[in-house]
Amino acid sequence: MGGRSLDSYLTIKQELYFVKKFASVLKSVKLESQFNAVAILAHSITFLIFLSLNATAQNLPQFTDITRAAGIDFIHNSGAFGQKYLPETMGSGCAFIDYNTDGWQDILLVNGKDWKGNPTGKRQTMALYRNNRDGTFTDATEAAGLAAPLYGMGVAVADYDNDGDPDIYISCLETDRLFQNNGDGTFADATKAAGIHNPGFGTSCAWFDYNNDGHLDLYVANYVEWSIENDLFCTLNGINKSYCTPESYQGQASKLFRNRGDGTFADVSRSARIEDKTSKSLGVCIFDYNADGLPDIFEANDTQPNKLYQNNGDSTFIETALEVGVSHDEKGVATGAMGVDAADYDRTGRESLVIGNFSNEMLNLYHNDGGFFIDDAPAAQIGNATLLTLTFACFFFDFDLDGNLDIFTANGHVENDINAIQMQVTYAQPPHLFHNNSHGKFSDVRNKVGSDLAKPMVGRGAAYGDIDNDGDWDLLVTTSNGPAHLFRNDGGNRNTWIKFQLVGQTSNRDGIGAQIRITTASGTQIRRVKSGSSYCSQSELTTIFGINNDTLIETIEVKWPSGAVSTRKNIKPNQHIHIEEVSP
Repeated sequence: MGGRSLDSYLTIKQELYFVKKFASVLKSVKLESQFNAVAILAHSITFLIFLSLNATAQNLPQFTDITRAAGIDFIHNSGAFGQKYLPETMGSGCAFIDYNTDGWQDILLVNGKDWKGNPTGKRQTMALYRNNRDGTFTDATEAAGLAAPLYGMGVAVADYDNDGDPDIYISCLETDRLFQNNGDGTFADATKAAGIHNPGFGTSCAWFDYNNDGHLDLYVANYVEWSIENDLFCTLNGINKSYCTPESYQGQASKLFRNRGDGTFADVSRSARIEDKTSKSLGVCIFDYNADGLPDIFEANDTQPNKLYQNNGDSTFIETALEVGVSHDEKGVATGAMGVDAADYDRTGRESLVIGNFSNEMLNLYHNDGGFFIDDAPAAQIGNATLLTLTFACFFFDFDLDGNLDIFTANGHVENDINAIQMQVTYAQPPHLFHNNSHGKFSDVRNKVGSDLAKPMVGRGAAYGDIDNDGDWDLLVTTSNGPAHLFRNDGGNRNTWIKFQLVGQTSNRDGIGAQIRITTASGTQIRRVKSGSSYCSQSELTTIFGINNDTLIETIEVKWPSGAVSTRKNIKPNQHIHIEEVSP
């Protein structure tokens, strides 16, 4: 069947049957006038278009909500009790993490907690769910030593001490926490011993090795100067209190912590020149926008200009967002930017950006033209489709493994009665799933991948991971003051794929920052191993390439942060490969 799946083959056979049947009906019709002929021709064309669209829908993977069946009963606690404090609108993130290194992705869900003196009866701690390898998960939070009450926001996962197991950083409304993996299924709070102190309103965070010394450093985005004591009264109707927008508060500078390599960190925010108190940061992604081999930092700011910190290679950065066209939208306005991700979505060899924005502001798709970015969202047909939704998390991933990176966004408003003010805008909103057609255009296929993903939710964090080790990406989405959702990808692996896990030696052990390039009959693709991105969340650190129906990976090239290069040739697809760095 030429590499086609059985489902695809049967779909085509069924359509041919209906086409032939319809043709025979046309033959039996007596045409009484030219008008009748035209009418029947029009109906024929409509029918064939319907069949084509139906075939497309049936060929796409389906996302099934398995949250309850998987044993995940987490409900996010914003602490809301009617006072409408700003942090209650923000939600919390999530992560895929193989915390016990058994080769199966576990799940971490960040949580808020009650405000003092106002109990809600809800859970007060984050949740760590251990993968049972059978489609179910077990709550291991208490046993792992993670049952600490925190008003948590974001999470970043990486092996910062290069000992072979993943550690966890949680950004918080109060002081952040660093949890070091003990290697026995438990974690220890290493925040104080590590010398990390971030008393700000922490949001998204990311591990990366900015000075390429083999030790992972940490970037933490901070939001605004808010506390219960300085909480303001804001209103939509002049009577009742509503949630304030960030314009009401002063911004906060983000933090950069340099890993000394001995288990401790130094706050180098000022000396590295990333300290800017005007920023109101919600999203962060690490990418090499100018392809000079050094990791740069993009910071998505809410109602303030975005920041792009270009790595100078001497442990300092220079801010270039305005210069390269990503600080403001095309009208010169600083948007309500939330989540962000970077990837080479069109195979140009350059990493572009996708940014989630507030409602009435479309998604940004900043195409990297080599030294300058152009917002291609309208031309790519994702502009108008995202104009009314409020996007928090967003990222590139290849959900159908056709070799083209698609886009997922988690949406939901911050004001629960927004519909009374703006009739076209709702509080709970369905996500977007934009399928990449490989010609610079995307189409929203949310309603073609099963009914579960199309349901409205108050989306906040989101991540992708392969929970069942079948080679395709599953989805994890958090909601504000509501349940988490785990969506299993059914059918993505009908196309062929290859999965990589890197093990650094001179470079950091996770291979974060490494660039993987593969070449097959369909062409060349590039991915970068990264922490952070999305909104307050962390996706699986392994990398999956979809290669459509190609039957051989001709070349694999890994460029490590150390400068070393690893190569493989003539590798068969549909397998999980470990590549270990060999020092140059």
